[in-house]
Amino acid sequence: MSLKKCQVKDCDMESFRTVDAALAKKVFTIEGNLTKVHLCKEHYREFKKGTKKERELQRANW
Repeated sequence: MSLKKCQVKDCDMESFRTVDAALAKKVFTIEGNLTKVHLCKEHYREFKKGTKKERELQRANW
């Protein structure tokens, strides 16, 4: 089984979570036309802080 790597530019850490690429591109430089992005633990923490408002709005629309 091969381990997935973080897809943020210049990061080689092991993947921790998979998130929506459209939201991740607002915070990080991600190459390619993807729908989902693998993030390491540290980048996932940054992602949560950087997209807090957008994620709250998405949940409110449910």
